[in-house]
Amino acid sequence: SHGRTNFIQRDERSLKMQEHLKKRLKDRQASGHTNNKLNSPPSSPHKVLNSSNATIPNGNGKGQQGAVGALKQKQIGKTKGSPEAEMGESDTESKKCDTHLSIGKPVVSDIQARSAVLSWNLPVSSQNGESHSHSPAAFTFEVAISNSGKNGKFKSVYVGEELTITLPDLRPATDYHARVSATSSSIKETISELVSFTTESCEPDCPAAPKLINRTKNSLSLQWKSSNDNGSKITNFLLEWDEGKNGPFKECYYGHLKQYKLTRLTPSSKYSLRLAAKNDIGMSGFSETVTFGTAGVVPPAPAPPALLEAGVTWMALGWSPPAGVASDDSLTYSLDMEEEGSGYGFQPQYNGDELSCTLKNLRRSTSYKFRLFAYNSEGKSSPSEVVEHSTKPDRPGAPSKPVVKGKIHPHSVRVTWEPPKDNGGSDISKYFLEISEASVGGRWEPVYSGAQREHVCDHLRPGTSYRLRVSCASKGGESQASDVTTVTTAAVPPGPCPAPALVGKAKPKEITLQWGPPAVDGGSEITEYLLEMASSEQDERRVVYQGPAAEFGVTSLLPGRTYCFWLRAGNKVGFGPHSEKVELCTAPGPPEQCCKPLITCKSATCAVVSWESPACNGAEITEYRLDWGQVEGSMHIIYTGPCQSYEVKGLTPATTYYCRVQAVNMAGVGLFGDTGVVSTPASVPAAVAVLHLLEEDQMEISPPFSTCLAIQWEEPCCHGAEITGYNIEYGEKQLVTVGRSTTHVLENLLPDTLYRIRIQAINSFGVGPFSHSMKAKTKPLPPDPPHLECVVFSYQSLKLKWGEGPSRALIPNPTQFNLQMEDRFGRFVTVYNGPCHTYKVQRLSESTTYHFRIQAYNDAGEGAFSEVCAFSTTKSPPAPLKAPKAIQLEENTFEITWEPLQPMKGDSIVYILQLAAGRDGSRLLQVYKGPEPCFRLPAAQTNCEYRARVCAGRQCHDLPGCPELYGPYSPSTVFCCQRREPGPAAARPGAEPAQSGKRLREERVIAIALLCGFAVVAILFAVVIQYFVIK
Repeated sequence: SHGRTNFIQRDERSLKMQEHLKKRLKDRQASGHTNNKLNSPPSSPHKVLNSSNATIPNGNGKGQQGAVGALKQKQIGKTKGSPEAEMGESDTESKKCDTHLSIGKPVVSDIQARSAVLSWNLPVSSQNGESHSHSPAAFTFEVAISNSGKNGKFKSVYVGEELTITLPDLRPATDYHARVSATSSSIKETISELVSFTTESCEPDCPAAPKLINRTKNSLSLQWKSSNDNGSKITNFLLEWDEGKNGPFKECYYGHLKQYKLTRLTPSSKYSLRLAAKNDIGMSGFSETVTFGTAGVVPPAPAPPALLEAGVTWMALGWSPPAGVASDDSLTYSLDMEEEGSGYGFQPQYNGDELSCTLKNLRRSTSYKFRLFAYNSEGKSSPSEVVEHSTKPDRPGAPSKPVVKGKIHPHSVRVTWEPPKDNGGSDISKYFLEISEASVGGRWEPVYSGAQREHVCDHLRPGTSYRLRVSCASKGGESQASDVTTVTTAAVPPGPCPAPALVGKAKPKEITLQWGPPAVDGGSEITEYLLEMASSEQDERRVVYQGPAAEFGVTSLLPGRTYCFWLRAGNKVGFGPHSEKVELCTAPGPPEQCCKPLITCKSATCAVVSWESPACNGAEITEYRLDWGQVEGSMHIIYTGPCQSYEVKGLTPATTYYCRVQAVNMAGVGLFGDTGVVSTPASVPAAVAVLHLLEEDQMEISPPFSTCLAIQWEEPCCHGAEITGYNIEYGEKQLVTVGRSTTHVLENLLPDTLYRIRIQAINSFGVGPFSHSMKAKTKPLPPDPPHLECVVFSYQSLKLKWGEGPSRALIPNPTQFNLQMEDRFGRFVTVYNGPCHTYKVQRLSESTTYHFRIQAYNDAGEGAFSEVCAFSTTKSPPAPLKAPKAIQLEENTFEITWEPLQPMKGDSIVYILQLAAGRDGSRLLQVYKGPEPCFRLPAAQTNCEYRARVCAGRQCHDLPGCPELYGPYSPSTVFCCQRREPGPAAARPGAEPAQSGKRLREERVIAIALLCGFAVVAILFAVVIQYFVIK
């Protein structure tokens, strides 16, 4: 194949343009280019065919070699005949130079049945009567062919730069028309003349496979249709078959007929066949292979079905194919069944090609009759012999629950039961009785197997609950167990208990015994035990315990004695026999309780305690323990040893003490004796334990802490004699004696001085020891009041200053100042309290005198107030006025007005009006001063812009010289003096105020916008500080 084929669709408009260009090309060729005979095509297609056949008799010439090479094809950006191409051609046609292109008629060679070689020469262009040749790369060629006539539809098969191509995929014995068009980037498209040729004939196409129209056991009738003859009439057909052996194909028919009958075939056999057609050119290929089979015979009767497996409600049957049937023959089987005693006869149960089937939903223990048929494509066989098979019986139902027959004994019980209501289709052959203890759970043990329906269960334990159940068996299997019956045997008294055992060690007066239950409880729960005791085996026994516990402590015994014990267990029936005897001895006891000790005081801080030895209870006393304390219920041991006296030291005078004694031997610790009481004599007071300095806020009347120290202490123990006073030592062993008060102020001390202080108490017995020393320091003297002065006066505020220092505190803990101002009631009220040296008092009234005083304080205390200072506020200036208004009265006369102000506290108001001429308005001149709120401006210049502003002044009559206090100037008003025209010009004076009002509104809008912007920025700063700094 020579490259990719591009199919380009052309519409009617493009075809007309090509025809027009073709006519113009023919006219030019006829007039001036007759000498180029080598490049022009022949005048007749027959000449082309003849010349090509004469030159290249075998079709293997130069054109064929060129067609074999690979052809380069270029993709065209725009398809010819498209709207874009047509618009481009129509737009550029007038712009191209007068250049004409001509291409010769193409030449067809090497015409085959399904291909042909097409070649052409390079086109020649003419301009201004001169011919020019071009290189092959300068043109793009397009080849189009048609097999429906010269005026039929052409199909593009090639677009590229080659001069020779092979036309593939042609139809044999078909007339074709071909043309070539050449295009270039700078020359108009040209189309060659049509060249016509006819493809060669060839062998027929492969025919369709033959069809079966009839068959018998020994023949097959076939029929087929002719295929495309490809230019030469089909003369014969060749039919081949494999003779039914799946071997090589052999000829079975050769002729011109389109049907054939194969005879003498084998019944029920398959044959494969294929067909080919032949004409004068040659033989076609074979058709697809088809397989047909001859008719067969009805299969013989099969063997009866056999029973593979039987169940209660189902049966599985199987069978084999009939004898004499080929293994590859397809058979279908039909199984019929008749139920015994149903009266419906044989009914079909299965139909299929399997050799077995399972029948379900049958009745248990029932006989059924069966027969089998075999089918093939030829028909149905005779039935097999009738065979009879039966289903199995089902397992029986559960028997009735076993019941007790007669009296229940401690070791046996008789039970009976009834047969099941459903025996499953067969007689019951055996019963199974099982027993299980109720406490064991699911462990069932068989106790009987037989045909009887009654049994005596023996070897049972008294008072035990048993569970009984029964099941049965038949040919169908074993039934489920019956409902469970629970039987409890009669109880008996328990057996002998094991001998009680000693728990731990024997005590002098108590022995604790422990025991376990008897090995045999008699079938009833042990409810109580009976413990008996005697001094010997011959003495009378007495019951010391009767109850359910398994442990008991026998008390009130004598130390070192031997005792005998017996135990019996009892249940709801009665008590069992005695256990074996056990002999146990008590241990030696601790000493008896000591007598009350004897106490003698040697001094106020020392006492001697002595006591007598108590009874030892069989063991020698090894030590004594002395319990001592100031509270009878809270004493502690202060002595342990063998001595019978002890000296107690370090006592507190005038204090009551309690003591008691306890004796100890190898058997244990005796009880404490009676408590002895003694009181030590009185003595000097104890040392003061708590001594501290009083702060200023802890005192009702605050002394000057720069020369005084206030101390406080807690009263110590008086040791039996009331405290009469205290000695305070401070400084260089200076001693001060005070009364019973626990607070004192040390006066006449040096400021900012450190003192060491200690104290001792005094009573009738003398002076007690000194307390621990305490260090205290006096405060420095409080500061003097600073000089107060006013540095800034205003009509509503006064800025005050005092002392020398920064306006803000720069050092930690500076001197603080308290600034006070006198109110209207004559009281001084604090207006500032802090470390700064300046303060601005605001919200004051104008022209008013205020009185102030100041005080300084620090850690040393508050200083004295300064002398009262008087400062007065100034008078307030008038408020700012609004912009004045200018009204043009005449051609050169304006009246300027503004809003008047009311007199301020009896002071009259005067106004000053300033005016500036020109656009710069830099030079303002005062044109009016007076009390009137208006001014008339005469002789204003025409077409001159004026700027006016006004301010108010307050004439202070109560001040010497009657000074004037002026407020700020108002906003400026701009107006212009213009020549007045009659009619509408009369309204001109009002235009300027309108412009001024508009300008004022704009200024207000700008002010509001700025205010809103500042508010938003302040809110954002507050949010940022709250989030990042505070949190």
